[in-house]
Amino acid sequence: MHTIVKAMNMVASARLRRAVVCALVVAAPAAAQTAPGLAGAWVVDLSVKPGEPYTRPMNLELKPDGTVAGLFYQSPIEAGRWKTDRGRTCASFRTHGGEVAYHTAACLVADRVEGQTWAEQRNFVFIWNAVRAK
Repeated sequence: MHTIVKAMNMVASARLRRAVVCALVVAAPAAAQTAPGLAGAWVVDLSVKPGEPYTRPMNLELKPDGTVAGLFYQSPIEAGRWKTDRGRTCASFRTHGGEVAYHTAACLVADRVEGQTWAEQRNFVFIWNAVRAK
């Protein structure tokens, strides 16, 4: 009887170890995809002339599944994705202003965001910076 109990304990212990390993493997990508630094409220500087400030809000919600929600230039973010890789966290997404689609890429650099927005229908790429909203 003692041998049977010992064998049952060994099987239970092996199952527990496998369950813990499986849980860690599943959780690892989600843990690697955390970027609170890029998430939150930002003030985007869209100035085209020095000394003439033109700012608009950006609010990024970085979800654990790698998607992005929020607002950019007062438009809802569509089809957004984010990722941390190669030492930086970046997000890409689309917004619309009327009939024009805007494609934006933004990366956290130290305590600010560096980004660019492309409007194919308007034939321009706009380079911009953002600081954390106060």
